[in-house]
Parts: sequence; C-alpha cells; structure tokens
Amino acid sequence: MGTLTFLGAARTVTGSKYLLDFGDHRLLVDCGLFQGLKELRDLNWRSLPVDAAAIDAVVLTHAHLDHTGYLPRLVAQGFRGRVFCTPGTADLCRLILPDSARLQEEDARQANRHGYSKHAPALPLYTEPDAFRALSQLQPVGFNRPINVLGGVEVEFINAGHLLGSAFVKMTLAGSPGRQILFGGDLGRYNRPVLPDPATVSEADVLLCESTYGDRTHPPDDDGEALAQIVRETIERGGRLIVPAFAIGRMEEVLYWLKKLEDSNRIPSVPVFLDSPMAIDALKFYQARVNELDPGAVAQGDGGPTNLTKRSRSVGNGVKAVSAFTTARLQAVASPQQSKELTASQAPAIVLSSSGMATGGRVLHHLKQALPQGKNTVLFVGFQAEGTRGRSLVNGAAEVKIHGEWVPVKARIARIDSMSAHADASEILRWLRGFRRPPSVTYLVHGEPTPMDLLKASIEQQLGWSVKTPSLREQVSLS
Repeated sequence: MGTLTFLGAARTVTGSKYLLDFGDHRLLVDCGLFQGLKELRDLNWRSLPVDAAAIDAVVLTHAHLDHTGYLPRLVAQGFRGRVFCTPGTADLCRLILPDSARLQEEDARQANRHGYSKHAPALPLYTEPDAFRALSQLQPVGFNRPINVLGGVEVEFINAGHLLGSAFVKMTLAGSPGRQILFGGDLGRYNRPVLPDPATVSEADVLLCESTYGDRTHPPDDDGEALAQIVRETIERGGRLIVPAFAIGRMEEVLYWLKKLEDSNRIPSVPVFLDSPMAIDALKFYQARVNELDPGAVAQGDGGPTNLTKRSRSVGNGVKAVSAFTTARLQAVASPQQSKELTASQAPAIVLSSSGMATGGRVLHHLKQALPQGKNTVLFVGFQAEGTRGRSLVNGAAEVKIHGEWVPVKARIARIDSMSAHADASEILRWLRGFRRPPSVTYLVHGEPTPMDLLKASIEQQLGWSVKTPSLREQVSLS
C-alpha cells in the first residue's frame, strides 16, 4: 500500500507537503512554503528526500502559499508532472505564484542593495519564470468528480469552505476494498459570510486534519460590532486603520463586513483603499464564481445570484468589483506610485494591504508610516504564525524591524479572531462527528504543538478515536 511521509505542516502551521510513495510511483499532496521562524523558512532551501523529477503528480487542496508556494521551486528542480486542483484553486494560483516569485526576487534585490543578507549575493528561492512554468502544469478538476491521477490512485475534491476553490482531497487506493485517505487541507468554518460551510465527509480509513486553532474557540458572532468599534474609534482620533490581510480570502471578508457596517450606518463612510494588486484581481474570480459563494454574500450583492455578476462598479484604475464587497468610497490602488502616495498621506482612512502576517509586500510601507503614531490602529484578522512580525505585534512588541530598520510601535494593535478562515476546536469536532465510522488513524497536522496536543486530547476523550501527531519527515505505512 506504500508509505506516507510528512514533509511539512508537522508540529507547525506552514509548509504543507505530504509524500505518498507506492514504490513505482510517488505523489505529493500540497506543495507549500514554510513561513514564520527563520529555522522554518530555512527549510525551504533544504532538499526534499526525493528527487523532484521522480514525483509523478501533485495534488493541491487550496491556493494559499503555505500549501502551494513551493511549487515553482519543485518545478525548477525538475518536476514535470501534472498538478491537480480545483478550477478555483487554479485561478488563484495564477495570481499567487507569480506574485510570490516577484516578492522573492524583490527581497533578494533589497537585501543586496542594503547589505542586510548574510549571503553574497542573496538569491531568490525561485523566479517568476519558474512560477509560470508551474502554472502551465496545472490540471483543473471540478468538485465531486473522481479522477485517476496515477495507476491505482483516484482523487476527488470535496468543498472545504476555507477559500475559493478549497477542497478536501479524498484519495482512493486500488484494492479490495479500496483504501481511502482524506487530506483535510484547511477546514473552513460554519455560518460565516462569503463561503459555504465545509462539506460533511462520511468516512475515511486514514485522515489528515488541521489543528491551527485546536486550543480555542473563536469569539461568538457579534455581527461585526468589534470591527465597527475599532473603525469608529480610529477615525475619531483622526487616524488610519491599517489591516494586514491575506490578499485572497481575508480581504474579501473584511470588505464584506465594512460594506455591511457602512450600509447599516454603524461606521462612517470613509475612504477604503485596497492596496493589493492580487486582491484586486482576486475579486474578479469571486465575481466569476458566484455559484461557489455563501448565499449571504450573494444577498448582500443586491439582486441575487443571477444578477450579482452584473452588479459591479468601478473602484478605480479600470477595476470593477462585486457589489457585495464594494463600500461607497472603495478605491483600488494598482501602481507602486499610487501606493507610495497613499503611504505618504496622513488623511483618515482604512487601508487593506497584504501580507496577512506582515512578512512582506506593500503593507510593510504602511506599517513603517503608521506604527510610530498613537492615533493609528493596526488590525490583524487572521492567524499570526510564530516568528512573523504579525505575531510580534499582537504579542506587544515595543518595536519591530522593517526593511532593516527598527520601527517603534505607538499605534494601537488590535486583533479579531472571529474573521479567521480556520475552524476552531469546537468546529473541528463538529465536522469530525459527521463521520459515520472513525478512521483507523487520524493524523493532526498544520498546527503548533500546544493547540495540536490539546485537540488530540479532545478528540480522544470525546470521540474515542486513535490520534497521532507526526513529526517533520516522519514516515508511516499505509497498509
């Protein structure tokens, strides 16, 4: 039956990669970047325990970088097989992977220009041509359509409700009976706007389940009041609200809530700047895939699913956006020059910019400008991995290093976990209870040790399942 090796997201939240070795064939599920701590990021430069050219195919659960961002490097190392994913994931990869490559190249240029790298010269992990080669190998497959990806290996994508196109990967191995492995990817949440609830899965022999928030329960839904209060207080101080957010997934939900709060007159109508070319482009895909959105988002878009794709308006730079996400004064910031002008401005406004953990991108320039001033607020709306600037800021750092310079932190630092796209402990248990029979073994992945261990104890106590927490590069038998 082969072996399964955990090449990432083992006792940590990033770098998702799972290698299945069947002797004559090898299959990789997810191909993500390690992020956060330097010792984790250094793993991106470490050779895999298998020749990239010997991997027959890759299967992706969703498009986030910690699940796809290593793919261009794998291609640069010689991988030539097909990359199976949903159409939504393929769309978003066409935005994410070239952008990641450009950031890798820009970071290397900045390090060489300012001399803050220990390497001479500093090199990018991969290049934009590598990313485009990876995109040429994508093979989109719709939800709930089983497909043979290798001899004796069938894969089916099931909606996970975490991100546009996100999926559980149900893998059936040939045999009598066929053995089923379910790769959970990232588990979405229940009763949230924009995306539907995660689909129920009835059975699997082996399960890989995320544990990002395995030690906590998200705050109850407050109909956006926490966000509304932060906006009101910041604008009353004459400050700016800077929201570092993932360009794909978090941006859309933040915009959804801002529009809802503005429409109900719970926040003032202020300029909202979307300073993320990737997020601007991603809105087009949300518009094109309205059938994959939650009915609540469709209703807010004015006119229902039939008219939503027609009910869009210009938000600047020739960009049109779905009305469900467009506040009255939303402006798209496309060019670097426009972004610099926005950074230099002191006028009260809301600025949404990536990256979500403040590890790179345009948001760093906004943070350098906003952090030293007490009138401003920096709001984090997603998980902040250990070793990131975002984690340092939410933990109360008095200063953070940006572009080689120490920046004092005087601005208010706020956090709203209720917008997270990851299921909390109670939601994970709710989803697991949908199984008609327990898997023979459940492996917890994509979590830091404390939440992972607490979730393991909860599953064992409440469900009586066999649960393991594999370490990095641990190999287990599938027989």
